[in-house]
Amino acid sequence: MGAIVEDEDLNEQLLTIAQGFLARHESDAVVDDQVLFCRAVKHLQGIDVPMHLAERLVSHAYGELKSCNDRRRLDIGASSETVAVITDPANGMTWAVPVGLIVRHVINSPSNRKLRLVEP
Repeated sequence: MGAIVEDEDLNEQLLTIAQGFLARHESDAVVDDQVLFCRAVKHLQGIDVPMHLAERLVSHAYGELKSCNDRRRLDIGASSETVAVITDPANGMTWAVPVGLIVRHVINSPSNRKLRLVEP
């Protein structure tokens, strides 16, 4: 199974599988984000993807799914290890956001929901 971690083409295919699963099941009436996340991870595990890789792939796919309608983008070329540069091509605005602020107000926020595999 270690080969999956290093095979970029296979990881891209697995990411596409995760994105497809999330898109198909996003509108299920009884599924909240946490349940959807867990079901997607279990789906990948069902095709022999190790849990740590399945969680990483589903996290990436979930982020893409939730942000696909947002026109703002991270400018990777202008960002650094300590500052995230965000642009809005529609209005030409650019924001430089220190990573410490992101950690403090988003990641460490008490209201932040962390999506992880939850076993029943």
